[in-house]
Amino acid sequence: MRRYSVGLADGLSDADTTAQSMADASPTKWHLAHISWFFETFLLRDHVAGYRLFDEAYPYLFNSYYEAEGARHARPDRGLLTRPSLANVMAYRSHVDAAMVEAIAGFSEPLLDLVELGLHHEQQHQELLLTDILHLFSRNPLKPAYVSEAPVRTTDPAALQWIEGSVGMQKIGHDGHGFAFDCEGPRHDVLLHPHAIASRPVTNGEWIAFIEDGGYRDACHWLSDGWAWIQQEAIDRPLYWNQASDQNWNEFTLAGDVRLDPTAPVKHISLYEADAYATWAGARLPTESEWEVAANCGLRDTGNVWEWTGSAYRPYPGFKPADGAVGEYNGKFMSGQSVLKGGSTATPPGHIRPSYRNFFYPHQRWQFCGLRLAKDL
Repeated sequence: MRRYSVGLADGLSDADTTAQSMADASPTKWHLAHISWFFETFLLRDHVAGYRLFDEAYPYLFNSYYEAEGARHARPDRGLLTRPSLANVMAYRSHVDAAMVEAIAGFSEPLLDLVELGLHHEQQHQELLLTDILHLFSRNPLKPAYVSEAPVRTTDPAALQWIEGSVGMQKIGHDGHGFAFDCEGPRHDVLLHPHAIASRPVTNGEWIAFIEDGGYRDACHWLSDGWAWIQQEAIDRPLYWNQASDQNWNEFTLAGDVRLDPTAPVKHISLYEADAYATWAGARLPTESEWEVAANCGLRDTGNVWEWTGSAYRPYPGFKPADGAVGEYNGKFMSGQSVLKGGSTATPPGHIRPSYRNFFYPHQRWQFCGLRLAKDL
């Protein structure tokens, strides 16, 4: 897992890994350091006798949002960290890895659980690293490519079909087998009313029809906040879409600027856009419960894009955050955000499961976010 993160920086310059394109994104160098800070802070510093910090300044530089760990460098200013260099960050990672390898054999079961949490935390940052470098490169007029070919997962471009969903009392939440983040439980009962869910996500071609029908210009499709947002930000297309000289649509990807594939799932859209499209299409977004139950019953074409749901990111009944600083991991963000399900082509292998609860604010769309329709029956 640790080597995979380092590999994501292959071919990037120190400048590439330092720059920050917006406050929501973080530099590659910061991601690589922060996920080492997690292991150093919560395992090595607190539980390994004689361990010495790699650098006394790093706890301040690379703490993300843990109030229990004290003051930290402001998130919007992470791109100003021209020092330490990428080479020094890699040396930091090697230092932490060596100490972990030496210490892990003596860890108790609770500490091994914390190691596992740290590795899944690293996977989250592997995905964020890709989405953030994509946003950074999209701001460069040279339109640089991060890879020669963008990652893809198989998708079915067949005509959309409606799949009748389960009804009555159903269970959602992690079932206790394997790893899960705390917010994925406790497992609990939900009541589902008659509904249907689409057989696949909405495609680029279908989104073009929404644009051509004036979808971004008709307020009747939009939530009030969403309409205000697209007016203020002059939004009239998904993020990274642009029109080529022949007026066909292109899309900026990790492989650079490419011709838009009309059969691929639309991505880099906000909740506001997803909700407006669903209204325009005479449908709605699925609830988190509808989506998860369908996924456990074999819902197809998942894992291409994170799929917006109509559910708020709130705690499940009986949820209690963990004691200590790691209790800040998820619980304190359960306000004002919406749940996404399914995973994307940027999600690391093995990091996707039906109970996974991703969450973002309604206006955010630099992640690989798309949608799947649902409707009442």
